[in-house]
Amino acid sequence: MDSRNKGKRGELELAKELQKYGFEARRGQQYCGANGDADVVGIPGLHIECKRVERLNVENALRQAEADAKAGEIPVVMHRANREEWKVTLRLKNFME
Repeated sequence: MDSRNKGKRGELELAKELQKYGFEARRGQQYCGANGDADVVGIPGLHIECKRVERLNVENALRQAEADAKAGEIPVVMHRANREEWKVTLRLKNFME
């Protein structure tokens, strides 16, 4: 339960950060709650997997984003540890698109 609450807080925090850049971002789960939905929605063309953890297995998180992304969406992982800035991870081929 505690890790789920931390995940929810991380998603809300990330959505607020993206809103600062002008995106209408929000938690994806708060409206539909279906599995496979992006953690944060509001940037067209991206499937965002949000991770708010101290030790992240980047490859596993990216694989999860890839598995959940819909056709035409670029899978990305947006993540941060305590007292760190948000980071974005994606495959080079997707970045080049």
